[in-house]
Amino acid sequence: MQHAPHHHDAELETLLRSPGSPRIRLQALLYLLTALTTFAAGAVGWQPLVLGVDEIGDEIADHWPRGLAYTVAVMAVLTAHEAGHFIAARLHGIPATLPFFIPVPVLLTGTLGAVIGMEGGRANRRQLFDIALAGPLAGLVVAVPILAWGMLTGADDASNPFTLAPLARWVQAAVRPDLPPDVAVAPNALFMAGWVGLLVTGLNMVPISQLDGGHISRAVFGRYGDWVARGVLMAAIAAVIAFGQYNWVVMLVIVTLMGVDHPPIRDDGQPLGALRTALGIASFLIPIVTFMPEPLRLK
Repeated sequence: MQHAPHHHDAELETLLRSPGSPRIRLQALLYLLTALTTFAAGAVGWQPLVLGVDEIGDEIADHWPRGLAYTVAVMAVLTAHEAGHFIAARLHGIPATLPFFIPVPVLLTGTLGAVIGMEGGRANRRQLFDIALAGPLAGLVVAVPILAWGMLTGADDASNPFTLAPLARWVQAAVRPDLPPDVAVAPNALFMAGWVGLLVTGLNMVPISQLDGGHISRAVFGRYGDWVARGVLMAAIAAVIAFGQYNWVVMLVIVTLMGVDHPPIRDDGQPLGALRTALGIASFLIPIVTFMPEPLRLK
């Protein structure tokens, strides 16, 4: 699952300046569709929706409370992430849209996240930094307590196929010290919503192109951020080949197609400042503690 990046080309500028009603209707429709696909994903137990129609109907009828709880929790995490971006952009006077949620009915999680449109070319380094970092931080503020709640209330299940990021393992050690490190709780609505939140955050904080981490890298390192992005991409390709993690090939292709280098920003020579620079460098730990090289234990 990928949380989509922000774009600021001519089409986006037209979108931002267009009348709001058609766009708002589209955003509302996508929100409702994402609520439906996440509801279905939770109700069927986070399985690919390749079951027969009758089987899906039976699963939804039997487990609709689980689907509803997952929808509420995961939409809260995604909304918090995008609200962080949106509010920071508005505070800095950078035009931005409300989020476009991305429903995917055949995905384990029911969604690919959400994306806001933003005229990033009008932001300077400090503004870009604030807007980029606000999303992941806001998302984690919601995702981590939800994950902890799911772990606290979940039953032990050594066969849970969803692997834990380092941050998730630390949370589990804090709230469930009775569990061995290699045992997780059974997937439940809150556990999965928090798990998705960490996965989304880890992906978005990779310092490449227009992902959140790419924005932060450009703000911290200026134009040298492009070299960071190229190095990260080459390292990712090498890791995929060396460790056989071919489940990430599609994402690597998507990132390459959308462009590895960061687009130009306003007043690129403005210094970021010592505090933001320190926070930015510290934020590069986020993808390390939230990323899962192999999200599922395939059997």
